[in-house]
Amino acid sequence: MELRSMGNLNPLGLTRRSFVAVTSVLFVVAALPQKIWAAALRPETAFQTTTLEATFEALGGVPKVSDGIVFSTPDIAENGAVVPVRIEIDTSVLSDVSKIYVIVEKNPNPLAAVFQVPPNTQPYAETRVKVAQTGNLYAVAEANGQLYMMQRETKVTLGGCGG
Repeated sequence: MELRSMGNLNPLGLTRRSFVAVTSVLFVVAALPQKIWAAALRPETAFQTTTLEATFEALGGVPKVSDGIVFSTPDIAENGAVVPVRIEIDTSVLSDVSKIYVIVEKNPNPLAAVFQVPPNTQPYAETRVKVAQTGNLYAVAEANGQLYMMQRETKVTLGGCGG
């Protein structure tokens, strides 16, 4: 049986070591824009605010109250370090939601979380946030360049005793 040459399988003349180095650089370069994009989407000013009013201002203004946001938090949280929150958006009321924010009014820095909502998906977010003391929590949705919110009060107990 005759073996035929399949041609030059290494047209660039790279050694294995050079190929690994070039491939690594290409992966780093490909990942860079995503990290830059993620950093650009993070509202740094809003995360550094210390009052509810300043947080709303950094996000673009005071949101309008909307029944299109279903915001679930416990009425009483036994451990303020891990308070569960869940936000669902009724897309028949609010469409084209691009971001969901969680704000804890009495925290030293009220903005607790930001979620990017990919296009053509059901807007939903669930997480746990630290709540310094009894007070209002806000779910804010950004839709079509406007801000909408729903508010809930959560009581934080000390040691689970009803404080």
